Amino acid sequence: MPEGDVVWQTAQRLHAALAGRVLTRSDVRVPRYATADLTGRAVREALARGKHLLIRVDGGLTVHTHLRMDGAWRIWPAAQRVAGSHRIRIILANDAWQAVGYQLGIVEILPAAAEARVLGHLGPDLLGPDWDPAEAARRLRASPDRAVGEALLDQRNLAGIGNLYKAEVLFLRGISPWRPVREVADLAALTGLAQRLLAANTERSGQVTTGSQRRGEETWVYGRAGRPCRRCGTRIRRADQGGQPDERVTFWCPRCQS
Repeated sequence: MPEGDVVWQTAQRLHAALAGRVLTRSDVRVPRYATADLTGRAVREALARGKHLLIRVDGGLTVHTHLRMDGAWRIWPAAQRVAGSHRIRIILANDAWQAVGYQLGIVEILPAAAEARVLGHLGPDLLGPDWDPAEAARRLRASPDRAVGEALLDQRNLAGIGNLYKAEVLFLRGISPWRPVREVADLAALTGLAQRLLAANTERSGQVTTGSQRRGEETWVYGRAGRPCRRCGTRIRRADQGGQPDERVTFWCPRCQS
């Protein structure tokens, strides 16, 4: 599932292509909103909130989307023919650009006043103006017996972190994904590190936590099951931790993370 940095970058691209321009095409291929027409409305802004995307248009409406596991927004010139029509869920276009949403897990059109209904449960956004590591730590501590690897993925605690950053920050802090939250000494430092990693990757292509952008060297443990730990040589392990298989997978070094 795309994580907060990828969603933030997507919002930046959508904003650059759509904001300040009037929509000349609105095609929503979701049954509930199939008759909705935003044509003639100007896009005010596109922004990210955790893993959610909001496109606000004139008239007090918001297009709310979520990429889930396989979704993506692509920006094409307005005149270009777009392939993969069976995967398209929404098209928003102006006289210069068209934004095409593929396989989006959520597509809905809301009154702007209803945004809190779908986003109000989220914790502090790792890449948002409301980021507060102390508040994130407080929310994590509310379930002291929960495994920290599961707690970090709960968007009610902090918004934007996913499997990759969860695995990487726990490795960097030397914490087992199965350690109870109550046994993690400095939760604010843990969440602060997550925020810095995501923020660093908003300025480049790809997700890097090691400092190296060379192919195969980008991460410490994520995606490296069976390979030697970059620090101690122990084989990296992989297991499902809550949720569905591959949806909540975690990676860790059994020696470096106790």
